[in-house]
Amino acid sequence: MDQVCPRDLEATGNVPAQGRAGLSRARLLSLVAVISAAMIFGLTYSLTAPLVALNLSERGVGETMIGLNAAMHALGVLLVAPILPRLAGRFGARPLILFALLLTAVLLLLFPAFPLVWMWFVLRIGLGIGAEILFVLTETWASELSDDKTRGRIMAAYTALLSLGFAGGPLILSFTGPDGLLPFAVGAGVALLALLLMVHPGVIQPAMQAHGHGNLLRFMRLAPVAMSTTALNAAVETAGLSFLALYAVRLGWEEQAGTQLITTLMLGAILLQLPIGWLCDKVNRRRLMLGLAMLSTAGALAWPLLLREPWIAYPALFLWGGVFVGIYTTMLAIIGARFRGTDLVGVYAAMGLFWGAGALFGPSLVGVALDLTTHGLPLLVALACAGFTLFLLRWKDTPRSEEDVP
Repeated sequence: MDQVCPRDLEATGNVPAQGRAGLSRARLLSLVAVISAAMIFGLTYSLTAPLVALNLSERGVGETMIGLNAAMHALGVLLVAPILPRLAGRFGARPLILFALLLTAVLLLLFPAFPLVWMWFVLRIGLGIGAEILFVLTETWASELSDDKTRGRIMAAYTALLSLGFAGGPLILSFTGPDGLLPFAVGAGVALLALLLMVHPGVIQPAMQAHGHGNLLRFMRLAPVAMSTTALNAAVETAGLSFLALYAVRLGWEEQAGTQLITTLMLGAILLQLPIGWLCDKVNRRRLMLGLAMLSTAGALAWPLLLREPWIAYPALFLWGGVFVGIYTTMLAIIGARFRGTDLVGVYAAMGLFWGAGALFGPSLVGVALDLTTHGLPLLVALACAGFTLFLLRWKDTPRSEEDVP
């Protein structure tokens, strides 16, 4: 494993000197490995969320309990996030990512082996721990491999391919179906493939020295907009992956078509990130986030009408997915320009707590809402987007420079 020395990091913005003018071969290989691990995080989560929800529903479990089971993933996130900066400083990024990939593969294979529903709650906690490690360290690693001239494009590519992973889970499920060992085994298999790529000796690992600023409250105060963006993304993402297929079935869609709606939404999140990343480098990023949040609010309110006909439902969800995920892409470009090294791990770990909180409350609230009203999912998604929009409008301490937006 090639270790980036501190002097190289200081001289080039946390990337090797030879990569400053362009992507060196080693840096390109490292980006491929890191983004592949991020894709697996997206794929295994987006596969597991509807897969577990559909299995529990077939067993007669109600929406409220399904939402609570999805929230166990967030509990795993909350357990590991506070100690992740210290773990990264002690062990390094690659060993932790390898551990997370192996843990994910093993846990996925254990789901069909345990017929008791309560055990699935424990397994979801373990998946949350593995997902948080992959989420934080792959984002940190990708940002460290970029510089100020390439960060917007690299982070847009990272988000797009992460979204590709999210799209792949429901697509796999639409072919394998939710029953039996096969869908779980496929998820475990792709995690092991990513693990094999990560052990390549040419992969460059960023140097992460332990530091004394491990208080995540410090990072929360430094980047409040990043924290709120993460909570919004997690709440909507986890609720949508868990319940969009079930919501579509309620509206008269076939189960397979319902899972394909999730894939369509995620395809929009993939293909629209590159133009949004380009906009990140051309316009005021706070204003861009505000516009995307407003469009996301209006789009979610229109879901009950848009999902009546397939010819409009597919393109509408395609566009909505790209617009909504674009909020997160914009935030990643901002954060990557402001923080480095384990400070960046600390910011992402603090974001992980907000991701856990959003993922904890999102599916739980949507599960209750769907027990109360048919359109509980779009109503709560619109409410979350509207709340974030108001937060951006009322945030008074945002610096005027777009590079310094917290």
